[in-house]
Amino acid sequence: MKTIRELILSNKTWSAEMQERKKDYFAQQTSGQSPEIMWIGGSDSRVSPQNITQTRPGELFIHRNLANLVYETDDNLMADVQHAIEDFEIAHIVLCGHYGCSGLQTAMTGGGSGHVHSWLAAAREVFAKHRAELEGIEDQSKRLNRMAELNVREQLIRLSKTDTVRAAFARGQDLTLHGFIYDLRNGRLAELLEIGRSGELSEIGIPPMTSDPDAVGEARAA
Repeated sequence: MKTIRELILSNKTWSAEMQERKKDYFAQQTSGQSPEIMWIGGSDSRVSPQNITQTRPGELFIHRNLANLVYETDDNLMADVQHAIEDFEIAHIVLCGHYGCSGLQTAMTGGGSGHVHSWLAAAREVFAKHRAELEGIEDQSKRLNRMAELNVREQLIRLSKTDTVRAAFARGQDLTLHGFIYDLRNGRLAELLEIGRSGELSEIGIPPMTSDPDAVGEARAA
């Protein structure tokens, strides 16, 4: 783990290397941004959107929070969504969860306190809605991973019902919402569902999560 001092030193090294490799790199960065994709993901430090998608600075407009939850009352999230849709005219919004999410584990067990407990209310709602299915899964890791899939689905639906997104759909803006899941075991992303301008949800037609990460990736890439 790096110390604060090491962070600064690493930045100096990176800055020097970038200027050496591409003289106009920072000049390009100051010219503005025009991302075509917004990414709403979890806060987990192991899931870096730019790393796992191999995208460059300026290509993704990123918002992250604990357990990738959507609240229309969350000014932080909704300001980003409005900015992305109205100012950048984003064509795609990806909401991405990941297997093994500790925030969802906390929600499922009713744990957490203070701000964490308050924030996870939406996740507890997902668990309550799908309790019968989830409690029917004996393996705890598989149960948590299925919860991650269901949470992506429910949060994407919540996003589609926000005033900002509904207004974009109503005026015919080219906008599609996508629900992704990330597998820490193999580094793969899979699309679970999408919601287009019609407001209709399209399931991608993938099987529930399995214990074999290769099988999951292959099934969802098909």
